[in-house]
Amino acid sequence: MQLDIDRLIDHFGGVNALAEALKQHDPNNAPSTAAIYKWRTRGSLPLAQLNKLTELAQSQGKTLDLNHFIQPQNESEHPIMNTNNRVIIFDTTLRDGEQSPGAAMSKEEKVRIARQLEKMGVDVIEAGFAAASEGDWAAVNEIAKTVKNSTICSLSRAVERDIRRAGEALAPAEKRRIHTFIATSPIHMEHKLKMQPEQVIQAAVKAVKIAKEYTDDVEFSCEDALRSEVGFLAQICGAVIEAGATTINLPDTVGYSVPHLTEKFFRDVIAQTPNSDKVIWSTHCHNDLGLAVANSLAALQGGARQIECTVNGLGERAGNAAIEEIVMALKVRHDVFGYETGIDATQIVTASKLVSTVTGYPVQPNKAVVGANAFSHESGIHQDGVLKHRETYEIMSAESVGWAANRLTLGKLSGRNAFKTKLAELGIELDSEEALNAAFARFKELADKKREIFDEDLHALVSDEMSNLSETYKFVSQHIVTETGESPRAEIVFSIDGVEHRAESTGSGPVDAIFKAIESVAQSGAILEIYSVNAVTKGTESQGETSVRLAKDGRVVNGQGADTDVLVATSKAYLSALSKLASGVDKIKAQGI
Repeated sequence: MQLDIDRLIDHFGGVNALAEALKQHDPNNAPSTAAIYKWRTRGSLPLAQLNKLTELAQSQGKTLDLNHFIQPQNESEHPIMNTNNRVIIFDTTLRDGEQSPGAAMSKEEKVRIARQLEKMGVDVIEAGFAAASEGDWAAVNEIAKTVKNSTICSLSRAVERDIRRAGEALAPAEKRRIHTFIATSPIHMEHKLKMQPEQVIQAAVKAVKIAKEYTDDVEFSCEDALRSEVGFLAQICGAVIEAGATTINLPDTVGYSVPHLTEKFFRDVIAQTPNSDKVIWSTHCHNDLGLAVANSLAALQGGARQIECTVNGLGERAGNAAIEEIVMALKVRHDVFGYETGIDATQIVTASKLVSTVTGYPVQPNKAVVGANAFSHESGIHQDGVLKHRETYEIMSAESVGWAANRLTLGKLSGRNAFKTKLAELGIELDSEEALNAAFARFKELADKKREIFDEDLHALVSDEMSNLSETYKFVSQHIVTETGESPRAEIVFSIDGVEHRAESTGSGPVDAIFKAIESVAQSGAILEIYSVNAVTKGTESQGETSVRLAKDGRVVNGQGADTDVLVATSKAYLSALSKLASGVDKIKAQGI
């Protein structure tokens, strides 16, 4: 007879509840929480403890029929990964994506993106790094309260404080995961951690055990795994599996690997790791050599069944594997891979445009799947072929990933309730009546200027309005004079902490004049790194969405603005960036995986 120890423990409310109940029942002889975790890890418990559980059940007025917890001897406790064709999609846009320079998001923006990821069918949403700051903790906590269908995850270093902060932030989630990591490559252990391999193993095991106090779903990552030694990885992975880890991630932290070596690497590590069939193996690839998606797919061939990725491939340095490319590669080339995901591909373009709007990172036109040119054909031969039969030059339809399905059914005569309902459909919930009224007023103003309004317009409008409600620097009005042969002049009115200021300046162009006018009052000393303008939708009536990146004293921030007048949007973006510089929020550096 073999008992299903997991179900037996859950019968009493889980590890912590069982430990407390046994302590109250028999204070002098009660097993510790750690001992109960060992029962589950081993898949067995001493006969004396089984008798105690029977006594405990009787004292609680319950019946404990052990027949309900018997599992057949020939059944594996965990599925063998190589026979499982279901791929778990783990999205880290809100954590790794936010590590892109200037891509920091507010709590409200993160919740909007999390709702869209849930709508898209993402299995695991890494909501952030809860220990980084109070703001990050609050964002993870709010997403844990809001999202119901996806597992909510928080990253933590293999440090007790980090793990406990993550556990506390995730407490409201219906499904939660703690993701803890430590570096395992010789170069990282020697130069960054300054630890011996045995010390690294001890730290990893301790981290997993602490995480298990908060959830049964614990992921462990070996930072810089693809430059680590296979033998050492097998040793540390075996140790954390014994400690209770349920997912093992082998990240290509610096984007160093190539596909055929990635596949072999996963096969070797999995083959050499004790109890490797008891966990899900995961891949997390960076795009420094442009191979993140290819390496992720190769890892699947090597035995991984979870891919960690981001919307638009956002992330540190050159970014991460792009979720849209991963999902569509598996869908279009199902004949090669044979794997399934739970993603609703028609939500991909919506997610892409939302993340772009919120972060200020535009999507390049020739970007696969979500770029504006992804389904455009310039060649006459291609155009002729597509007109005759789409599949001659298109391997997927634009509609299959959400293009051409974004038209808004509201107009200038639509009421406030219809507007609010539409926002809810887009995953936008404003916190106050003031915010809703302001957004509705902006919508009416926009409807007077544009004959056609799209979902992207609403996302841009709401992002702009929410920023304006909370920021230190706020746009009021401006007057721009520009004439061929004359220096453009900008006269701008804006407020700083509620106090209005008037500024004016000339410049080499109207944008230069705007920035110089604002700086004549702000005196920020920041350096302008990037200024970009993108049309939110098609047509000459489109809103212009502008992005400004400022750098000062090692900090980098992005500011966004949106308006049918591009110069107004430009002023808003610059003021938004100044507000973020003024906030001066400090974070712990997660160091990434």
